[in-house]
Amino acid sequence: MSIFKIEDAEREGARLVVGIAGVSGSGKTHSALLLAWGMANYNSQKVGLLCTENRRGRMYSDILVDGKGKVHKFKVIDMPPPYSPQRYIEAIKAFADYGVEVIVIDSVSHEWEGQGGCEDIAHAGSPRNPKWNEAKREHKSFMNAMLQSPAHIIACLRAREKVKLEKRDGKTEYVPQGVMAIQEKNFTFELTASLMMWNGGKSREILKCPSDLVPIFGNPGEWADGYLGHEHGKMLRDWVDGGKQLDPEIQHARDLMQMACEQGLEAMQAEWGKLSKKAQKALKDDGTLDTLKASAKAFDDQRTSGGDADLDDLNAEIMAEHGQA
Repeated sequence: MSIFKIEDAEREGARLVVGIAGVSGSGKTHSALLLAWGMANYNSQKVGLLCTENRRGRMYSDILVDGKGKVHKFKVIDMPPPYSPQRYIEAIKAFADYGVEVIVIDSVSHEWEGQGGCEDIAHAGSPRNPKWNEAKREHKSFMNAMLQSPAHIIACLRAREKVKLEKRDGKTEYVPQGVMAIQEKNFTFELTASLMMWNGGKSREILKCPSDLVPIFGNPGEWADGYLGHEHGKMLRDWVDGGKQLDPEIQHARDLMQMACEQGLEAMQAEWGKLSKKAQKALKDDGTLDTLKASAKAFDDQRTSGGDADLDDLNAEIMAEHGQA
C-alpha cells in the first residue's frame, strides 16, 4: 500500500509566503504590516510581528487605523540574537500556537548573516574550514517551517548593493551586481511572491508572482507603482478564501503536525498529544496521519537507525487512544 495519497487537485487550505525586500527606508515594514492586516480580515489580533530589529517594530504600533480613526494593535515577539534558524522556527511555532493568522518577520536577513545566523554557524570553530553543509541543513529547516506554517508569512529582507571581483586586462576590478536581497541566493524564488520595494514604498519591482496574484502585485519582471496597503492584503485573503474551505481547526492541526515532522517521530508524537479528539479523528480518518508518520520516520531514518521501533511505539499509542489496541 502506498504511503502517498493521490487526490484531485483543488485550491484549498492555501498558505502564502510573500517576500518584501528593500534598502533601508524603502517601506518594507510599513507595507508588510498593512498587507498583513488585510490578510487577517482586519483582525489585528491575528497579526504577529517577529522583530529582530532591536524593538524597532514597535515604532509601527499605531499604523493600523480604520476609517473611524481607531488604532488596531497587533501582536509582537522581540527576538534578540542569536538569530539561528532554530530560533526563528520556535518563534513561528509560538505565533502559530497562539492563533496568529499572518506573521510578519522583520527581518529574515538576520537568519542568514546576523549574529548566530547561518554564516556564523558555518564558520564556527574553524573559519578556514566552514561547515556549510550544517548551516544549509539548518536553513532548509527554517524554509520548511515558513512554507509549512499554519499562518501566512510576510518575510521582510534587507537589501544592499552587491559587487563581485573580476580580472580585466590583468587587473582586479569591482563589478556592480545591482541591489540584491540579503539571504541565501534562492530564497526569494522559493516563496509564493517576491517583491523589491523602492522610493519609500511608492514603487516595486516584481521578482516572482503567480498568475492569479498578478492583479494584486503586478507582472514578474516588471515594475508597479503605488503603495501596498491593507486593501491588497484583503484581496489576497479573498483569493485564498475563494478556494475550497476547510475546517479551520483541522487545517491548523494538520499544519502543526506537518511542521513537527521534520523533528521526527518523537516531536510529532508530542504534537499529536496536544490535538483535540476531533482533530485526531479527522487526521486519522482522511489518511493524513499515515502520510505524516511516514514523513517523520523518513526524517528520523536520515539521522539514525531504529526508526521502525519508534514508529511501532507511536502506532501503538495512537491505536490505544482510539480503542483499537
